[in-house]
Amino acid sequence: MRIISGERRGRKLVEWEDSTIRPMRDFVRSALFNILSDFVPDAAFLDLFCGTGSVGLEALSRGARSCTFVDQSADACGIVRRNLDLLDFLTRGDVVQSDAIQAVESLGRLGRRYDLVFVGPPYYRELVPRALEALGGSALLTDDPVVAAEIHATEAISEAYGKLALVDRRRYGDNQLWFYRPADRRNETEGRSGQ
Repeated sequence: MRIISGERRGRKLVEWEDSTIRPMRDFVRSALFNILSDFVPDAAFLDLFCGTGSVGLEALSRGARSCTFVDQSADACGIVRRNLDLLDFLTRGDVVQSDAIQAVESLGRLGRRYDLVFVGPPYYRELVPRALEALGGSALLTDDPVVAAEIHATEAISEAYGKLALVDRRRYGDNQLWFYRPADRRNETEGRSGQ
């Protein structure tokens, strides 16, 4: 697994040999960041259910200002810290070992705000709807955020969660990417992500 693009392009990541971790495939990660390319530079990025951290690390390589990585697994958090050190991103990344829903609440109480959020939990556990519901009702998002979620192609989620509304949906093999923004920002994203 490597960084696909940006200032750390081609750098190999430390991987975790655990069958419960499902790193995002490179072609899906590339598609995700092609869609988000206009939004990533200087963004505060939140990687929920981060696993090995490949999505958040890709965001940092592509110019995100900062990234918070959240996972409840101590081993996953350890891998992310090793990758941050390996890529010299320790000053731009922080790692939170926590349940993702609790992290949304606690980070919001601390006054943290994020421009971009990626939600990529294990499939078939109904975690994406819970995370989107928490995000849609939280104070964690900036005024102009984008929230992206990855689910299996056979799963379905809602088109709206609190203040978040679906603006785009793409399928890549067995993967689906769903993109949400506040309802008053829908038209902006539809134009930009459809390019």
